[in-house]
Amino acid sequence: MIAYRGFTKQFGRQTAVADLTFEVAAGEVVALLGPNGSGKTTSIKAAAGLVRPTSGEVLIGEPARPALDATARRACAFLPQRVAFPDQLTGREVVEFYCALRGHDRDRAREALTVASLNGAGDRAVATYSGGMVQRLGLAVALAARAPVLLLDEPTAALDPDGLCAFYGLIEQRRGAGHTVLFSSHQMGDVERLADRFAVLVGGRLVATFTGQELAARLADRGVMKIAVDRQEPSLLSAIRQRSPRALAAGDRIIVPGPASERPAILDLVRHAGVEIRGLTAEEGRLDAFYRELVGGAP
Repeated sequence: MIAYRGFTKQFGRQTAVADLTFEVAAGEVVALLGPNGSGKTTSIKAAAGLVRPTSGEVLIGEPARPALDATARRACAFLPQRVAFPDQLTGREVVEFYCALRGHDRDRAREALTVASLNGAGDRAVATYSGGMVQRLGLAVALAARAPVLLLDEPTAALDPDGLCAFYGLIEQRRGAGHTVLFSSHQMGDVERLADRFAVLVGGRLVATFTGQELAARLADRGVMKIAVDRQEPSLLSAIRQRSPRALAAGDRIIVPGPASERPAILDLVRHAGVEIRGLTAEEGRLDAFYRELVGGAP
């Protein structure tokens, strides 16, 4: 469990995060969204016990303890946005080193390398790794801890397809084990695929939170159907607007915003009016567009 309670962090005169209050439950995967400089990294580091609050608090675990507490920090595994390891060490040596710090044996390191899809490169020097492989090595280090709270800052930024598959598998594994996952991402595909809930930060403030179901409903409302017709009938447009008030006529098309569930009834109205349908397209609401709408409309 992660609980932000009025968390505020200032760096000099700059407020990175202001009065952040929300929780991530055990077994829940939550994505932090927001533009650069919105406070995502500061919030995640605070949960990892790496940032001391200016005011408020961040609590970790059950029973809840301040994130700065040593017991709380042992309950967390943290993957920063940029990872770096000694070039001369092999990937296996890196993971074994971090396992030793946690008091784990070498079997844990071997398992972590396999899940991160690095088992074939574990005996190579880090100097020979690509950027994506280094990021996967970071995932292996985080995985080796088997901590109940997983904190990931832009974990997929440099991952290749194999690394993405490993990451998706890791998150599903952690969810199934009842662990808590908080991650930030600019990749909307990651967010839609993985997160149970979404929290949007803008200018250091929380501007919106959605469950997956709530987000699906919001995106459905932002879908649009475009019907090319042989002629425009004012009475038809009036009838359509009774079901979809935002419908409009544009040239030879009728544009009908709204969820897909309304579209069959709209098409029935067109056919019953004797108007010929010459073309039909439908677009669903997109998370990236909705995200830009939220960010652009934030106070």
